[in-house]
Order: sequence, then C-alpha cells, then structure tokens
Amino acid sequence: MIWVIVEKLSDIGTLSEQVKVATIKDYIARPDMFDGPRVKIVNLARSFRYLGRGYYGSLLAEGRGHKAIPSVKTALELLNPQLYHLSTPELEDELRDAIAKMKDKPEGSLTLHLFFGIPDDPRFTEVGWEIFSRFRCPILKVQIDDRKGWGIRSLKQVAPNELSDLQREQFTAALEGYVLKRWTTPRAKRQPRFSLAVLCDPDEKMKPSSPRTLKLLAEVGKTMGVEVELITKKEYPRLAEYDALFIRETTGLDHHTYRFAKKAEEEGMPVIDDTSSIMRCTNKVFLAELLKAKKIPMPRAVILNRENLGEVESQISYPIILKIPDGSFSRGIHKAENREELQRFSDELLRRSEVVLAQEFMYTEFDWRVGVLNGRPLFVSQYFMSRNHWQVVKHHADGRYDEGHFRTMAVEDAPASVINLGVRAARLMGDGLYGVDLKQTSKGVYVIEVNDNPNIDAGIEDHVLGDELYREIIREFERRLEGRPSISNGTALSRTEGQTLGGASPVIPAGAAAFWQR
Repeated sequence: MIWVIVEKLSDIGTLSEQVKVATIKDYIARPDMFDGPRVKIVNLARSFRYLGRGYYGSLLAEGRGHKAIPSVKTALELLNPQLYHLSTPELEDELRDAIAKMKDKPEGSLTLHLFFGIPDDPRFTEVGWEIFSRFRCPILKVQIDDRKGWGIRSLKQVAPNELSDLQREQFTAALEGYVLKRWTTPRAKRQPRFSLAVLCDPDEKMKPSSPRTLKLLAEVGKTMGVEVELITKKEYPRLAEYDALFIRETTGLDHHTYRFAKKAEEEGMPVIDDTSSIMRCTNKVFLAELLKAKKIPMPRAVILNRENLGEVESQISYPIILKIPDGSFSRGIHKAENREELQRFSDELLRRSEVVLAQEFMYTEFDWRVGVLNGRPLFVSQYFMSRNHWQVVKHHADGRYDEGHFRTMAVEDAPASVINLGVRAARLMGDGLYGVDLKQTSKGVYVIEVNDNPNIDAGIEDHVLGDELYREIIREFERRLEGRPSISNGTALSRTEGQTLGGASPVIPAGAAAFWQR
C-alpha cells in the first residue's frame, strides 16, 4: 500500500487510484487508517523542521515499520549544510565530469530541481540520480555555480506547493513513475509477502552464482510468494524500495558491494552479506589473525612485510604460499618453492599491499567446502584440484581459467570433524552465509579460508538439497524480516546438539537435520 502524505490535500493533484493521499495530520493522529502489509509513505511535508509535522511523519513511519521517503535522517541532514556538505565532494566530481562532456555548457550558476532524482534539465540526468542515491528526497532544489570550479552550493527540500505549474506536472509524472513502476505490482498478480533484491554483475567472469542459478532462485521465490528481482549497481538509488538484499557479486571493501550492504543496513533491511562479514572475510590477514586468536586449527601463517623474509623462512618450510589479503577465487596466490621465488612473488604482491600472508603449504587431493547459513550447515562439497595444478582454480595469463571437478554430499555423510570446524569458523564471522574451506590431512582438519560470498550454483552446491537450498536462503530472509532471533551464538557445536540453540528454533535443511539430531 502506497500513501502520499501532505500538509494540505490541495498540495497534490489527482493521482492513480493505486496511490492514496492523506494529510500528515491524519497520519500522525489516525494510525488505524494506514494499517496493512508493506506500507510505503511518500512524505511531501512543507517543512521538516525538528519536531514539526513533516519530521513526525517520517519518524512515525519508521516506528510503525513503514518505509518512508525521505527518512528522518535524510530530512534532518538536509536542514544542516555542515552535514550534507560532507557528502558533496564525491557528487561534485560527477557534476564536473558531466559538465565537461556537455556541448552546451552552463555559465555562472544554475538551479536544478530533482523529482525523485529526475532533473528538470535532462543534461544532468546521471548527476541527478547520483544525488538522489545519496539524498533520497521527493523534491530537491540544487544550487550549483562555477565560482571555484563547478560545485554544489546548497541543497533544499521543496514541497509541491512551491513548484511552478510546469514543475508540478514534471513532479507528478515522476511520482507516478517512481511509485507505480517500482513500488506496486499489477492487481492481477498476488501481492508478494516481501521483495528480495539480488545484486549481481552480468559481466563478472567468475560469478558467485550463474544466471541459471539466479533464475532458479527467483522461480523458487515465486512459489513461496516472494518477489525476487535481480539488480545491478545502477539500481543503488532504488535499493530502499526492496525489503531485503542478497549480494551475489564478489565483494570488497572498496567496492560498490560494500556500499550496497551499508546502505541496506542504514535502511534497516536484512542483508547477506552484511558489512561486518565483508570486512572480516575479504582480508586474509585479518582472518588468519582472528582464527589464530580463537584457536581454530589452520596452516602455520606469518604476516610478511618487506623486512621479514628471513623470519618467514625460519617458521615455514618450503614451499610457502603467498596470498594477497583481498584476493578471491584463487587469484593473488603464489607458491614459492625457494628463496628466489619467495623474493620475487613477495615483491610483486607488496607493491599492491603493505603486508602479505605467508602460509604453510598443505597439499590435498581436494578442499572441503562447508556452506553455513546462520550458524548451521547448509551444504558440504569437495572441490578437487585443477588438473596438473595445486589449486582448485588454475588461472592462465590470457584470462582463461580451469577448475577441478566437484562432489557434493549430504551433510550427514561428511566427517563430523569437518562440519563442526567449519561451523565454528563461520560463527566467528557472524550469522550470514559463508563458505568455509578446509583441508583434511593425517594430522587433522584445518581451516584455510572463510568466504563471505560463497558459490551457490545450480547442479553443484545444490546437488543434494535441490530447490530446498534456495528455500532455506529465502526462509532466512523471512526470519529476519519477522524479527525472529538468530540461532547463531558463536559457540562450538557438537554432533549431539539438540533441537534448539539460544532459545530459538533452528532452521535446518532436510538433509542436515539428521546430522544434528544423531
């Protein structure tokens, strides 16, 4: 249900019947009018002064679990130039780039009106979306000038009653397009229980999930009454229109995936991966130190810098594995067989990072991968080494890569020591979705890495559970949306663990249930 709330009903013209209009006064005083699932509020207050009607309109929306634009945080930020100017330098770079490309360049100063990010001057379309992605406000007045190079001098929220007739027409069209295209579904369709945005990159070479897999996820979601929509980084301004976010791109701290996760958290949306998981998992040096501190068995490791090659040699025998901290999919990893290679590879990697992880080499025919969701094992696979190579993925200089074959088995059929250690390591990261890589040798089981964005691919990781794997992921988002407590509490597990943990009913895939009940 979509509501537009205004100071006076005359502030807004006639809208489509799917959109209801009410006064802010009614929204504040008559909450029963606005009961219903997935209520969304467009607040067109004339003023958002602190403790005023506009302020309370957005504040109560958040308290009632309604999605509101603008949020209280955005509304208050736009009242204080000292606050919003903290975000304008990056936006000004976009502005200057846009103006540099224009044939008909503006002179002196210019006033833009943005209607849900759509500018009244089409030359600034991309800039308008960038500003809207940072300041989600229905109507924004942007003053720019060229006094010291093109820059944003002021940002101001504007109410519909302040617009000219032409601007009111433009705003109404933008409102209808924004609300009806993105916030509603045709009447003939069943209203989904919630919407799940899946962030992906169609051009990524080594995708965490293939297009076929994501299509299957969407099909499973549909059978559960959940709307699954694939989005790309261009949809950042729209993110808050969804109920939850599932990131299916290779993540990084200095990357849009982290910004998406942070934005989702700020909007109160369940997100996998969350920012803490991305931070903890994407840096192998941090991960090694954490596992060591928590006494999780792992290969012997030393943090390598430009001064301690000798220390590495004294603690680890050749061959020595060198890893760039933020590498993924076996990239940025070298095996040094001697001092000469250690020096050459470390020089190469230290040009990209202040430190490198040096690690003991353990050869095994395959690596175990335990998929863990919210502190419970979801799947377990064996990833075999690429043919005539020491890694699962063998990268070629021309960008090609080879992968070894796999075998996925039921959780109850895997060694208990592998499953328990994988779950222990994952729980250190949080309650999200993780892929824990382990090696099993005659000396025991060791954690190699914990991945915050593990591969989930049709025919591989879902080989045993099939569609149930995707249902479990969607159920986890549903659990979070309903505010049910997490079952992960960071403690070690035993094979005889009972039906409950931490006072909550566990969500266990059908195949994994027998393992934990034995």
